[in-house]
Amino acid sequence: MSREQRVLEAAREWLAGEVDEADHAELSELTRRAANGDSDAAAELADRVAGSPAFGTAGIRAPLRAGPNGMNRAVVIRTTAGLAGWLRRRGTVGTVVVGHDARHGSRRFAADAADVLCAAGFEVRVLPEPLPTPVLARATRALGAVAGVQLTASHNPPTDNGYKVYLAGGDPLVAPYDAEIEDAISEVGAADTVPREHGWHHYERALPEYLERVAELVGDGAGGLRVAVTALHGVGAEPLERALRIAGFTDTYFVTAQREPDPDFPTVEFPNPEEPGATDAVLELARDVDADLAVALDPDADRCALGVPTREGGWRMLRGDETGVLLGDHVLSTIDRKTNPDPLVATTIVSSSMLESVARAHEARYDETLTGFKWLMRAGDGSGGGLVYAYEEALGHCVDPDHVRDKDGIATAVLACELAATLARDGTTLSERLAELEIEHGVHETEQITVRMTDPETRAETMRLLRRNPPTELAGTPVETRDLLPEADVLILRDAGDEETGRPRVVIRPSGTEPKLKCYLQTIVPVEGPDRVSGLTAARGRARELLASLSSEVRSLVDF
Repeated sequence: MSREQRVLEAAREWLAGEVDEADHAELSELTRRAANGDSDAAAELADRVAGSPAFGTAGIRAPLRAGPNGMNRAVVIRTTAGLAGWLRRRGTVGTVVVGHDARHGSRRFAADAADVLCAAGFEVRVLPEPLPTPVLARATRALGAVAGVQLTASHNPPTDNGYKVYLAGGDPLVAPYDAEIEDAISEVGAADTVPREHGWHHYERALPEYLERVAELVGDGAGGLRVAVTALHGVGAEPLERALRIAGFTDTYFVTAQREPDPDFPTVEFPNPEEPGATDAVLELARDVDADLAVALDPDADRCALGVPTREGGWRMLRGDETGVLLGDHVLSTIDRKTNPDPLVATTIVSSSMLESVARAHEARYDETLTGFKWLMRAGDGSGGGLVYAYEEALGHCVDPDHVRDKDGIATAVLACELAATLARDGTTLSERLAELEIEHGVHETEQITVRMTDPETRAETMRLLRRNPPTELAGTPVETRDLLPEADVLILRDAGDEETGRPRVVIRPSGTEPKLKCYLQTIVPVEGPDRVSGLTAARGRARELLASLSSEVRSLVDF
C-alpha cells in the first residue's frame, strides 16, 4: 500500500467514528480532493492524520481542525476517555472539575468532556461560564477533586485550542503521568463508541469563592491607586475588576476594545502580553488617565504583566523577572513567620537569579527548577512544602500556592496593586523599589533570543553541535558547560571563575510547545561606589553593554 493510500485509509477510518457533522463534512471534502489528485489537499490530509496532538506540557494544544491531529470534538472525547481510564486504573474515583475559556469551541468541548467523565462514573462539576484558568485550578483543589480539566489554549493564536489537566490537589500534570495518560488515550476506540452521559452539575460558587480568597491576600489600607487594565479579549476583565473592587481598588480603567471576550482577538496579532505591540493599548490608556499602574492579562488570565511610568514621562512594561523579584521580596517582607517559619521561594533555571539573593537576604529557602509550573509547584523537597511564592520569566507568578498551585494572573495583579499602593504611601514607586533591589543585589540584565526552527531535526542538530563544541568563553569571561540530559534537553553555559563583573549565563533549550529554539541570557554587575545613584547608572550601563556582547555571540552560536 502506497503512502497516499495509507493516508486515505486513515482519514476514512477516522471519518467512520466522527461525532460532529461539520467536522465530518470538512474532513470528507479534504479526503475527496486528495483522492482526486489535489496535491495541496493530499499534503494537508497527511498532516491531519499524522498521529495525534502530543499530550505534553499539562495537556494538549493544537489547531482547531477536523481529524486526529487537531483540536476538535472527537479528539476531546477520546482524550477524556483516556484520562478517565487512567484515573480508574489507578483506583481513583471521585469528583472531576471541568472549566473552559471563551475560545472557539471551548464551551462545546467542555460539555463533551463532562459527558464522558459522567458516563465513566465520576461526579462532575462544571464551571458555569467562561472563566480564568486559575479559577479552575483553585476549584480542583478546594473540592478535593481527583482531577481538573480546563479547555483553553492560553495565549496561543485564535486558530488554536487546548486541553489542560490538573491532578489531585490542583497540581499541574507532570511526568510520568502525562505519558501514561497519552498511552491510555491511544487505547481508546473511535469517538462515536465512547459512552457519554449528561449528568453533571454546575459549580456556581467557583468564582465567588476564588475572589474571596484573592481578597484575603491584601492587607489593610488597600486602595488609593489608579489602575489601567487590559484583558486582551480574554476572560479576565470582569473577574479582575471584581477582585480589585473587593480588595479595595475601585479606581480602575479598562481598555474598552479589549475588555470583552472575543475568540478572534481582533486588536492584537498575538494575544500574549510578551509580544511586541500587545500592550500598546493599555499603556496608552495608562498615560491618558494618569494611572499609577498598568496591568495586562493573557486571554485565560493565568499570566500577568505590569506597566509602570518612567522618569521621562512615558510608560514601559516590566519584564517578568523584574516583577518576579519585586513580588518575591514583597511576599517575604510581609509573610507571617509564625505560620511560615521556613518559607521557600522558587523560580526556573531560565529566570533571573536575583531571587536567590533576595531569598538569602530574608533568610528564606530558594530553589531553581526546570521550566514550567509543574516543576515549580514541586520545588524544594519535591512536594513544594513551605512554598510561598514562585515565578517564571514568561510572566507567570504563583502568589498563593496554598490555594492555587499554578500561575495566577488575577491574584498577581491584586498583590501587585497592594505593593504599589504600599510604596506610594511611603512616597516611592515600583521603579524606585526595583532600583533599591538592584543596588542591594546587583544589576541583573536579561534577554531572550528566540530562533524559529520549524524542522524538529534542525533544532535537535543545533543542540547536538553545541554539545559537541560548546564555547569556552562568553562576553570576555571563561564559561563552563552544564548539560541537563537526560533529565531535560537543556544546555547551560555560565561563568567558570570568581569574576564579580559580568557573570554571563546562557540557557539554551528547544521550546516544548512551539517550533523554536530559545536562549535565555543574563549578566550581573554589582553596584559600586559611595554614590548609589551614579553607581547604579554605571552598573546598568555596563550590564547592558555586556548583555549586548553576549547576545551577539549567542546569535552567532545558534546561527541566528
